Amino acid sequence: MGNGINDNILSLISKTPDSLMLGIAERVKLRRLEKGWTQNMLAAKSGVSLASYRRFESSGEMSLRSLVMLAFALDMTDEFEALFNSKTYQSIDDILRAGQLKQRKRGSRNG
Repeated sequence: MGNGINDNILSLISKTPDSLMLGIAERVKLRRLEKGWTQNMLAAKSGVSLASYRRFESSGEMSLRSLVMLAFALDMTDEFEALFNSKTYQSIDDILRAGQLKQRKRGSRNG
């Protein structure tokens, strides 16, 4: 997907954008197979073209809109609702700062 330095940095960590995308594609494929659906059936039920769905299963690449349409067809929309929803903290200080930010309702006055 990328090139140069970014590829070198990403190769040092276990999760890369490509591996994450392929993992999602594999989980969608497994759900499709659990339901006993062919690629063509899922494509038709979701409104995604068969060519796009096949490319997704092999490469993990797909537009967000198409991925959401697949989620609706597979009854997996809850997973999207949870995406980026929960905050993770690295330290107690992060938790305290987050509490202070929530209390503040508006910015300071410049006056």
